[in-house]
Amino acid sequence: MSTVADQARRATGPKWWLVWAGWIVGAMGLLVLLSSVRWKLTHDPWYVAEWGRLGYSLGALRVIGLVQLTCVVLYLITRTAVLGTVLLTGYLGGAIASYVRIGELYPPVVPFGTALLLWGGIYLREERLRSLLPFRRRP
Repeated sequence: MSTVADQARRATGPKWWLVWAGWIVGAMGLLVLLSSVRWKLTHDPWYVAEWGRLGYSLGALRVIGLVQLTCVVLYLITRTAVLGTVLLTGYLGGAIASYVRIGELYPPVVPFGTALLLWGGIYLREERLRSLLPFRRRP
């Protein structure tokens, strides 16, 4: 490869450190989600009590856990990562709404922060998303 072609590739191609930073930021959000999936699918006593306190039936716990796990898998697959992010945002929005409905303001910080980590991760990893939603710079 010629020097000019190599320089052009570096100027237009994704920066490797942005991709790695995106995976690290996204992984922090995924750890929260995977903990939640584990609690749902194993019927952790603490989580079952919290689930009931929010007003949901115990029968929905496994189905919601599987839906959440499916969205996590979509987030992990590069071709469907943006779709997974959008679906997880909707899922986490439902979690926020559940806490707001019962009048609690602190617990929604966790799903909101998780959504921010997921979006931050995909924003850093996906160059097309950065071009679609650029940060504006002052002229």
